[in-house]
Amino acid sequence: MDASELRAMQAPIKDRYRSDPGTALITLKARGALDDASIACKVETGRALAVAGLHPATGGSGLELCSGDMLLEALVACAGVTLKAVSTALGIPLKSGAVSAEGDLDFRGTLGVAKDAPVGFREIRLHFEVETDAPQEQLDQLLKLTERYCVVYQTIAKGPPVDIKLRRV
Repeated sequence: MDASELRAMQAPIKDRYRSDPGTALITLKARGALDDASIACKVETGRALAVAGLHPATGGSGLELCSGDMLLEALVACAGVTLKAVSTALGIPLKSGAVSAEGDLDFRGTLGVAKDAPVGFREIRLHFEVETDAPQEQLDQLLKLTERYCVVYQTIAKGPPVDIKLRRV
């Protein structure tokens, strides 16, 4: 896909959002079920069932997916798609590219071993490697716009309010 094809595909969507902003507000949903037999949660992905469990550093077997890994994978997926869309829109040719994310956790926090240890990632690093002949100014703009438009990156970086409830059924 080139820039003109991307613009043609997105133009009617953007026009609709400009004329009726309410149509741009969409609620994405995820759902899971607690496993009866083990400490795990079965998450419906739309394509398959992903079973998340404890990380081995907290006593897990390592057979289930780690939700921390899944968070980083979502970041990589969103950032990669965003980078590719932005490079396409700007006409920056990429011969190849890779995206990686890594984050530092202190598992003492989530296990309640040390009250001063945070629960969650202390730091996340997102890196891109691209093969391109584009000048550095274009690559700087590509990174800036990828950061600006990546939904998962912006959500992690800005930390929106999260409503949490427990109800009996």
